[in-house]
Amino acid sequence: MSEQKTTYELIGGEEKLRELVTRFYDLMALEPAYAGIRVMHPQDLTSSGDKLFMFLSGWMGGPDLFVQQYGHPRLKARHMTFPIGISERDQWLQCMRQAMKDVGINGLLFERLMQSFFTTADWMRNQAG
Repeated sequence: MSEQKTTYELIGGEEKLRELVTRFYDLMALEPAYAGIRVMHPQDLTSSGDKLFMFLSGWMGGPDLFVQQYGHPRLKARHMTFPIGISERDQWLQCMRQAMKDVGINGLLFERLMQSFFTTADWMRNQAG
C-alpha cells in the first residue's frame, strides 16, 4: 500500500519550488509581456519571491511556511489594493506557465497545477476587465 504524495513532493520539494519561484520572478522582471504585473511589485523582488515560495509551499501540501510567518494568507484581501483584471490574471498565468515549463514541470502535474492556478488567479480578480 503506497501513500499518496502531495503536490509539493511531486514537483520535487523545496529545491524545485524555489527554482520555480525564482524563474517566475526572473521572467516577470525580464519579459515585456509581463510588465502589467511587474509594475505591481516592488523594485526588489526578493520579498515577493519569499512570500510566494512560502505560500506555495503550504498550498501544495508542504510546510505551511506562510501561515507560520504571516498568519492566514487572506489572498484576496492582501491583493485588493492592486487592480487585477483579466489582463493581469492572464499575465500571471502565462508567466507561471512559462516558469513551470522552464524548470521541467510538465505532463499531468503541469495540467493540474495550471487548472488550480487559473481557479485561484481568476478568483483574485477585482476589476471587470
